[in-house]
Amino acid sequence: MTARVKALGYAVITAPDLDEWVAFGSDLLGMQVAERSEDRLLLRLDHYAYRFDVRRADEGGAVALGWDVGTPEALTELTSRLTEAGFTVEQGSAELIAERKVVDLVRYRDPEDMLDHELFYGLMSTTEKFVSPIGATFVAGDLGFGHAFQALHHGNDAYNQLFREILGFRLSDHIEMPGDLGTFLHCNPRHHSFAFANAPHRKAGIGHFMVEIDDIDVLGRQWDKVQESDVTILSTFGKHTNDEMISFYVRSPSGFGIEYGVGGILIDDESWLPVRYDSAHYWGHKRPEGV
Repeated sequence: MTARVKALGYAVITAPDLDEWVAFGSDLLGMQVAERSEDRLLLRLDHYAYRFDVRRADEGGAVALGWDVGTPEALTELTSRLTEAGFTVEQGSAELIAERKVVDLVRYRDPEDMLDHELFYGLMSTTEKFVSPIGATFVAGDLGFGHAFQALHHGNDAYNQLFREILGFRLSDHIEMPGDLGTFLHCNPRHHSFAFANAPHRKAGIGHFMVEIDDIDVLGRQWDKVQESDVTILSTFGKHTNDEMISFYVRSPSGFGIEYGVGGILIDDESWLPVRYDSAHYWGHKRPEGV
């Protein structure tokens, strides 16, 4: 397999109140506001023009994930594989390509018809230096902006086929979760860029996004700030087993969670051996009652 996804490039999400996302994404998490209008907010994490595209809507959620494939040749090959596998792949319009700030893209619906996945190349890089309002430096760049976790209602087979057989993701490991095994996949050295689990007891769709910073002291200060605020804590400060991330989880203004962490490990495919973990956590990550 030659062509494959290289990184998680961007997420398009919705929220009823963009001001809440400015306070949450910028003031709390340290992202930089790149553009702001009445109905759209773009947030930066690194040298790229944006990583989160927040659109005003009556309901919050994830609308699309953008996957960087690196080259036009890879985009053509992956489009062909998707079509042969039965996916309806649409060429991005000139208007959509301009909105996403890429050179080219295609889009298709995921197997559970919950959100669009967009394959692209050439995300805009800006000469304006990234400046975090809280002094955070994000672990992003070629690793992508972080990872996404999706809760499924109809089993894992279709997602294994899509992400591993068609898009070229590699298996990182599995974690025992209520009702099923969680599957964690990587497309570059970041431990995982996409993860999923069959979880009929949970709301279907994107459960959380993860963004990583490089300083545990910044993480600790923002954890203090979270505890002093009215932001809903989804999981307390803790350490994961598989990627060894030290992090906490909070509910975003869009309703899904954001994992905010430090210290995720990197994978070397030449020596990596996937395993099955009996727990997602070494310590912490306690879920408060009622959330």
